[in-house]
Amino acid sequence: MPSHIFARLGLWQDDIDSNLASVAATRKTAAMHMGGESHQFHAMDFLVYAYLQSGREAEVKRIIDEVKAMAPIKEEGMDFDGRAYSLTWFPVTEALELHHWSEAAALEPVPDAKPAMRGITYWARAIGAARSNDLQAARKDVEELEAIQKALQSDHNKYEAESITDSLQQARAWIAHAEGNDQHAVEMLRTLAEKEDASGASGNHEMLGDLLLGMNRPDQALTEYEADLKTAPNRFNGLYGSARAAEMADKSEKANSYYAQLVKVCDGSNSDRPELSRAKALLAQK
Repeated sequence: MPSHIFARLGLWQDDIDSNLASVAATRKTAAMHMGGESHQFHAMDFLVYAYLQSGREAEVKRIIDEVKAMAPIKEEGMDFDGRAYSLTWFPVTEALELHHWSEAAALEPVPDAKPAMRGITYWARAIGAARSNDLQAARKDVEELEAIQKALQSDHNKYEAESITDSLQQARAWIAHAEGNDQHAVEMLRTLAEKEDASGASGNHEMLGDLLLGMNRPDQALTEYEADLKTAPNRFNGLYGSARAAEMADKSEKANSYYAQLVKVCDGSNSDRPELSRAKALLAQK
């Protein structure tokens, strides 16, 4: 699937074009009663991500509303509910990518969602609550996530149970930070980032960068943001985080370069994200 390559390379418009074509093809075959209607959710997943990286948040809301309006889709031989997954994952992605922590903390599990999907929601809630300094809510959400993991283990669902382990550690790290235990928070996220390096995945270096930047350690934060951009180029938050960390570390040339790259990635968008507005304002002063 070409869009996988486009996403890994941060080629957002190519990614968007590819997945729009995929959605159109899926709907054409469904209209011809050829099945495969649920395949569109995979393409929509990529669209949501690409739109968020390129400052096209209105398109994300349109997709979420579109999925909500759909009737349940049941296909023979399919045990996976793509619509339920999308109703879970798309709002989670939107809230976390936009750093709308209070919205993340208020997310509700999709009715009749399977345990692993409920786990995704409680993971987002825990991080949102912790980053909103609502420790009581964050701890409660972690307890829910722990209970889901134990239930999956009891059902011998090893893969899904293990997938929750890293989510729990991320949530606990942000709780530790909110409690003032910054060193423990850094250690937990550092462990995840090192684990990530071995697998070629991404995300934890950026999260560690957010933590370090909030602790006023911009040089260390910049190192983490740049590490994440190596495996996830042109991510909105990675570019802005790198720019902001460089700015705070008095590395103005590097900061301006990252701000300019962010503006270029979002060229043509109507985004009102404060990070993008700030990048444009700072570049206009040069």
